[in-house]
Amino acid sequence: MSHSLDLGRAASGKRRLKDLLLQSDNRKCADCGAPDPKWASANIGVFICLKCCSVHRSLGTHISKVLSVTLDEWSNDEVDAMMEVGGNSSANSIYEAFIPEGFRKPGPDSSHDERTKFIRAKYELQEFLKPSLRITSGKSVSLQSSFSRKIIDSFYPHSMQSKSNSEGMVEFIGLLKVKVIKGMNLAIRDMMTSDPYVVLNLGQQTVQTTIVKSNLNPIWNEELMLSVPQDFGAVKLKVFDHDTFSADDIMGEAEIDIQPLITSAMAFGDPEMFGDMQIGKWLKSHDNALKEDSIINIVDGKVKQEVSIKLQNVESGDIDLELEWLPLDQ
Repeated sequence: MSHSLDLGRAASGKRRLKDLLLQSDNRKCADCGAPDPKWASANIGVFICLKCCSVHRSLGTHISKVLSVTLDEWSNDEVDAMMEVGGNSSANSIYEAFIPEGFRKPGPDSSHDERTKFIRAKYELQEFLKPSLRITSGKSVSLQSSFSRKIIDSFYPHSMQSKSNSEGMVEFIGLLKVKVIKGMNLAIRDMMTSDPYVVLNLGQQTVQTTIVKSNLNPIWNEELMLSVPQDFGAVKLKVFDHDTFSADDIMGEAEIDIQPLITSAMAFGDPEMFGDMQIGKWLKSHDNALKEDSIINIVDGKVKQEVSIKLQNVESGDIDLELEWLPLDQ
């Protein structure tokens, strides 16, 4: 009997959510106006498009908990929260109450950077709220209406806490598995050869491969794991020549931008729901170390990226890697 009741409530929730999505103001993304949004921020109460969804995911679930309208299971509390906010127009009347002159709202074709700047200002930094609604410190808020309180309190949900682990004051959003595959044409640092190993650094973390003796074309095929903090930067890679009796010599370095991988992975949610497909790309340019465009794929239900880099600040040397994104709930 209780199982049937639960199924009935779930079906009722889906119907209510579908009815809300059909409202005219919810037929366009709350942030950029793109038609037919298929995603929503359950704790903020807005429907958003795939491109804006990727930015929302990067904010962390403590600010915006993103769910697919059609693919994800919604709890009754999440549906109730969406219904109470009332949709995009109601939410935007709060979050976009005061957009300063010169701060332009993105459109459907806006760049990722333009979306990120606006969405962070709108929800994370709360720059467009009326001053009387803005959070001034911690959870202490002075609000003029219960409806406003409902929206602002979504920044501090009690039932939708982030699954991120924390270590001290650092909050992690996921794990990065780096498979160091091989090196090619590495620099000579001993008489005729080198004893290379690779060091990776992200935030306060440092991991390294084993040393390959007397080889300028070493094959490692080693997997290294890094925790990704919420405020992550590039992964820094350095290759060293091991010396027994003196300091190890550097054999080149490079930076690996993991933003494209994480943004693509978060935009697609659970990769096991999709077949093998390309979902993103890190483009080769004059200001990065890529030898060629780096493709991000879903492969066997996992988000992976092949990276081939030319070492910087050295006479020669390339490194091949494979990155894999692991969300914390996996």
